[in-house]
Amino acid sequence: MIEYDELDDELGQGVATGGDGEGGEGTLYEHFRVEVDRGQAPVRVDRFLAEKLQHSSRNRIQKAAEAGFIHVGGRPVKSNYKVRPGEVVTLMLDRPRYDTTIEPEDIPLDIVYEDADLMVVNKPAGLVVHPGCGNFSGTLVNAVAWHLRGLDSYDPNDPEVGLVHRIDKDTSGLLVVAKTPEAKTALGAQFYNKTTHRSYNALVWGNMAADNGTVEGNIARDPRDRLRMAVFPPGSEVGKAAVTHWRVIERFGYVTLIECILETGRTHQIRAHMKHIGHPLFGDERYGGTEILRGERTGSYRQFVLNGFRLCPRQALHARTLGFVHPRTGRQMDFSSDLPDDLRQLIERWRRYMNANKDITNID
Repeated sequence: MIEYDELDDELGQGVATGGDGEGGEGTLYEHFRVEVDRGQAPVRVDRFLAEKLQHSSRNRIQKAAEAGFIHVGGRPVKSNYKVRPGEVVTLMLDRPRYDTTIEPEDIPLDIVYEDADLMVVNKPAGLVVHPGCGNFSGTLVNAVAWHLRGLDSYDPNDPEVGLVHRIDKDTSGLLVVAKTPEAKTALGAQFYNKTTHRSYNALVWGNMAADNGTVEGNIARDPRDRLRMAVFPPGSEVGKAAVTHWRVIERFGYVTLIECILETGRTHQIRAHMKHIGHPLFGDERYGGTEILRGERTGSYRQFVLNGFRLCPRQALHARTLGFVHPRTGRQMDFSSDLPDDLRQLIERWRRYMNANKDITNID
């Protein structure tokens, strides 16, 4: 069965493709079907589907209707069509549904800790965590499925076990995987209640004005770019509340190495919050970090920064520490991971650059 968050990805992708699917021009495939309850009062189809597809925005559903992807009784309808009891509403996209069954794949894992209840993994940058739109194999969960293939009690397709939280494809660092339903429930409760301890190291553009601070702002999909998150005022009706605490580790004039401690765990939280306060992550293409945002107007400086982008071709973000209470023993578990080579070498290059240019002034 397709999950709502995956359906949300497919809906957005389907609207974006506008008809360039695998099945040829005019071919549509059913991705979602629902029959209107007999007691349902007439209601607009976009509002009806927004309630059924909880992770899809009404705006995206409206765009799908405009593209001819929302059907009632086998015919495309507009957003303002009012559904009636007994009618069948379908989402038709321009490519077949993917099989989202997770198959074991022999992919190397850096396992920091493992016992009968859980495992802690140090994920490299570039590895997708979970199958989704465009990435249906070669993910971390495929690798975990291979590693645990001899454990009869572990079913990689059972949502009651597996990943407890996620990090972005191009973010490196620590993740915890639950081997049992009891472990996943207990660990999930700790993340929900904000009793876990997580810190990230990030290299951001600009010289931070203070030595520490806190960013608060709701996070939701950017209405202008569905692949990016945007920050909205705290307490607003848009998005989910998010809080990021940060402190300076080391200053390099035009960039700053900081530690970020998450109070919440929203999608792209650190990336969106740092962009919001004017300090995008170095190398973060999605949030403007691949532009030369600070520094000198010289060819040599430009080349230095471009070499940095090539050395670390991703957002400079690493999930450095992870702490939680063991779900069975009740013992506090704390883990840390070294900076990966690309990020470590990038930081060292900036350190050498600033040591060689100590006369630089007018750093913001």
